Amino acid sequence: MGLLDEAGKIAGAIAAVEAAEKVDPDAGLLTKGIAAVAGFEGAGALESLIEKKDDEKKEDADNTQATDSTDPQA
Repeated sequence: MGLLDEAGKIAGAIAAVEAAEKVDPDAGLLTKGIAAVAGFEGAGALESLIEKKDDEKKEDADNTQATDSTDPQA
C-alpha cells in the first residue's frame, strides 16, 4: 500500500496549495512550497492516526472475541 499512501500525501499537498491560492491569490512560490510541504506532512500524519485507530479497534474486537469464546456460560 505504499503507493496509495504516497498518493494520499500528494493529494494533501495539492489541496494545501489550492487553499493557499484561495486565501492569497498573489501567493509567492515560497508560500506555495510551504503549503505543499505542510499538506504532504499533514496528510501523512492524518493517515497514520487513522491507521492507528483502526488497529486499536481491531485489537479491541479480537480481545472481545477471545473473552467471549472462553466464557463458561456461553
